[in-house]
Amino acid sequence: MDRVNATTPSVPSASSADDPARAAFAALRTPEGEQLLAELRDHDPADELATATRLRRTHPAELVSAALGQARLRQRAVAKFGAEDAYRMYFTPNGVEQATRTSVAAHRAARFAGLGVRSVADLCCGIGGDAIALARAGISVLAVDRDPLTAEVARANAEALGLGELIEVRCADVTEIDTAPYDAVFVDPARRGGRGRIFDPEAYSPPLSWATAAALKAPRAALKIAPGIPHEAIGPEAEAEWISDGGDVKEAVLWYGEGFAPGSFRATLLPSGAALSAPAPLPAPPVGPVGCYLYEPDGAVIRAHLVADLVERCGGRLVDETIAYITSDEPYSSPYVAGYRITDELPFNMKRLKALLRERQVGVLTVKKRGSAVEPEELRRRMKLSGPNAATVFLTRVAGAPTMLIGHPLG
Repeated sequence: MDRVNATTPSVPSASSADDPARAAFAALRTPEGEQLLAELRDHDPADELATATRLRRTHPAELVSAALGQARLRQRAVAKFGAEDAYRMYFTPNGVEQATRTSVAAHRAARFAGLGVRSVADLCCGIGGDAIALARAGISVLAVDRDPLTAEVARANAEALGLGELIEVRCADVTEIDTAPYDAVFVDPARRGGRGRIFDPEAYSPPLSWATAAALKAPRAALKIAPGIPHEAIGPEAEAEWISDGGDVKEAVLWYGEGFAPGSFRATLLPSGAALSAPAPLPAPPVGPVGCYLYEPDGAVIRAHLVADLVERCGGRLVDETIAYITSDEPYSSPYVAGYRITDELPFNMKRLKALLRERQVGVLTVKKRGSAVEPEELRRRMKLSGPNAATVFLTRVAGAPTMLIGHPLG
């Protein structure tokens, strides 16, 4: 692919002159702006006023303000992109909030690459997080966003990371893009509006129905969606995957086309890459009394409705038909669950719990809950913990009754 992105501008471009945000961004990419950003890499936000006052003695106030804002965004972005990339990249406030973290984007890119995909139309590319991961997997990318500033930021990021040869950035309406020349399509609809998070998939921008139609036209496709999407909103043509990273559910993806399993549900755990799947929804698992062991499934397993599969694997049962806690009489080890040895099962009663913890000399208490309105911090405060020992308490329901389960992590 020919080099597609413009070289770094030395002055704000004429096209951005009437847009203060774009003019400020262009100024950041001048030698003076880059020097300021390098100087601000490790600055303490608590000292921002003093820093701004000092820098304005030798730099334009507008540039100092833009550099400080970008420095804050880069510091926030480290959690998603890592320090090496984050401090070379550029961000917008929405871009930091909505961008896919590197580990998840790399997983998705690897699935595409493993199926021989060599080119992808990345629609609603944002600041380019997924385009970067695709390019690093050796895939050429058309990255499209309709917001001019966001497109410029994505282009700058491709250049900053040395991926300009593989990533073409285009400012356009994604609904007008011809995706026929590409091996695959990736769509990441905007799921936030002026009032915050959008829960109705048809209120996404573009709507999920449009994104699905675009996916079905392509040889292969992936749609990034909110993890909380109702299963009934997922069409039978898609393989649905929920992804967690470090135990936290990050997103869901609908996969279409050759190489995927229509109608199946999948939970993937990062960084290990362990994946659990089922070809169709499983029947409701059995419910029974609490045994010696309790298992807390990973959130991706719960979102994918695969808890029943784990119940079958460990020969266990649920503690309540509405609660995703699994119990068994024998120990079970799996990457998809955190296991605990249960020592006590009590009806919910704060005084009894406090007395038991005092008797056991518990000074460190981990509080987990499902099906309880009690706030963990409030419970810990009321327990007045003291002692050398640690314990875990589960606030939940067992056969419909509010219950406290006390135990310790296995291993």
